[in-house]
Amino acid sequence: MATEAFEEIAETFEFLEDWEERYRHVIELGKAMDPLEDAVKVPATKVDGCASQVWILPQIEGQGAQAVFRFRGDSDAMIVRGLIAVLHAMYDGLSVGDVLKVDAGGELARLGLNDHLSSQRSNGLRAMVERIRLLAADKAAA
Repeated sequence: MATEAFEEIAETFEFLEDWEERYRHVIELGKAMDPLEDAVKVPATKVDGCASQVWILPQIEGQGAQAVFRFRGDSDAMIVRGLIAVLHAMYDGLSVGDVLKVDAGGELARLGLNDHLSSQRSNGLRAMVERIRLLAADKAAA
C-alpha cells in the first residue's frame, strides 16, 4: 500500500541509472523539506537509534483508527533528511490504521535502499519507521 507520492519516488528511481543518482535524488528530496523549528527539536520528538540527530513531529488530525497521520521531520544529516522525505511520502496523509498496514520494508526494498545504505543508516531508517508506527498505534488505540 503505497501513496501516490511514494509511487512517484519509486518511478523516478526506476529511471535513474545508478545509485549515485538515486542518492543525489534522496538528498534533493530532503533539501526540499521545510526544516523543523528549533523549539520542537526536543527529547520528545527525537528518534533514538539513529547515528544522526533525527526528529519526527506528529500532527495527527482526528480520533481513533481513522485519524489522519501527518508528520514533519528533520535531521542534521542531508541524506537522513532525504530518508525522512521518503518516509513522509510513504505515510503522510494516511489514516493511522493504514499506517500500520504499510509494509515499510517491502516498499523501501523497491527503492533498493537496503542494498546501498550503511548499516548505521539502515538501523536509523528502521528506528524512524518504528517511531512512526508507534505514534500511529498510540493514536489508533485512543
